[in-house]
Amino acid sequence: MEAAQPAQHGESGEPGALDDLARAVAHIAHSDGDYVTAIPELSLHRRSTTTEPLHCIYGFGVGITIRGQKRVALGDEVFDYSAGQSLLTTADLPVVTHITRASATQPFMGLMLRLDPRAVVQAAAEMALPPPARDGTQRAMSLGELDPTLLGAVTRLVQLLAEPRLMPQLAPLLQQEILVRLLAGRHGPQLQRLVAIGSPSQQVAQSMAWLKMNFTRPVLADALAASANMSPSTFRQHFRAMAGMSPMQYLKQLRLQEARQLMLNQGIDAGTAGVRVGYESASQFSREYARLFGAPPLRDIRRMREAT
Repeated sequence: MEAAQPAQHGESGEPGALDDLARAVAHIAHSDGDYVTAIPELSLHRRSTTTEPLHCIYGFGVGITIRGQKRVALGDEVFDYSAGQSLLTTADLPVVTHITRASATQPFMGLMLRLDPRAVVQAAAEMALPPPARDGTQRAMSLGELDPTLLGAVTRLVQLLAEPRLMPQLAPLLQQEILVRLLAGRHGPQLQRLVAIGSPSQQVAQSMAWLKMNFTRPVLADALAASANMSPSTFRQHFRAMAGMSPMQYLKQLRLQEARQLMLNQGIDAGTAGVRVGYESASQFSREYARLFGAPPLRDIRRMREAT
């Protein structure tokens, strides 16, 4: 797989600022786990060991590694990001992710901040930014170093969790500052392409959003292309450029990941799960499931339950 290599930097990045952010996260994330916070868009994450690859969906937002290192695979592209780096995702993307550097003495720490597309559109309209190129389509995932001003705003947002009385007034202001700094920084062009009316990126993002809401329905690639006002070949080209996979591969991953969750969390049998997510053939469902997850449904679910 092709690796997305970031610019080289020290493990501590901006040492003082990263240390401040690590302390603020550790104040809440005392032990391993995923922590939902009083700021609904913000979650904190801690692991004291490396982890096995996990299939999941990354939504519209920015992830930050504070300590350790994480790997995210999107199609054939691999993003390795470590302390002091951010990973921006501008569409719902099926990925495989795992922690690659963590220990009991140096645990992995990270956070995820979900972004509101409407807020991006409004902020971009209010800022005097150069217009993005309308003819290009970039991957809906980008890796970058955290600049000190963005890191400072994120740190203040996490520290605000210790001041619940001030949170309702200050959290929206800090989230707005983070969004503005993202638009003005390294991730800015990618965010602007997403909100540029009529751009290929926006049209493909709308198709992805429709697929995520309607993946159980029969879908024709040509109909998707027509709804995006593109020819089938052009649509596939732009879709692959953004998602790292074809529209039908994207749809397949949405279906299979949902089926896996249904079997794991609700105890539904494989045949029922396949039908619920849109498969008409049980054998096709089992075959494609094994190809993605490395084992047929029953064996995969049993393995996952034994590992927990």
